[in-house]
Amino acid sequence: MFLGTHQPRLDDKGRLFLPAKYREELAEGLVITKGQERCLYVFPVGEFQRITEALSTAPVTAKAVRDYSRVFFASASDETPDKQGRITIPQALRQYAGLERDCVVIGANTRLEIWDQQAWDTYLADQEQAFADLSEEVLPGIL
Repeated sequence: MFLGTHQPRLDDKGRLFLPAKYREELAEGLVITKGQERCLYVFPVGEFQRITEALSTAPVTAKAVRDYSRVFFASASDETPDKQGRITIPQALRQYAGLERDCVVIGANTRLEIWDQQAWDTYLADQEQAFADLSEEVLPGIL
């Protein structure tokens, strides 16, 4: 499970330090791909394989499945962190997410998300009230 908010910087070569507490879990490899709201999703290899299996059982006759799968897999890049715990984010993915220097890496349960710092701040400010309003709908009787 991935939790928390971390603020690494992208270096001039497009590399990003993974949060130290997740480096061991991701040491064997990970997959980076486009996420919603112009962020990047980072999956451990095992979780990406689970998603791949789930999508492979979805009907290819469904246009939404085809469209989602095309973007999701076409933009995916498998990476292995270096000895310092850095990953290289491909240029196309950096452009998609607007990553230049200041980034935010958030834990999102089974994945990490990489955001441009300003985009994350804007998203979070916009979602604070919605978060408060949705707790009963998303987690009825729990919170």
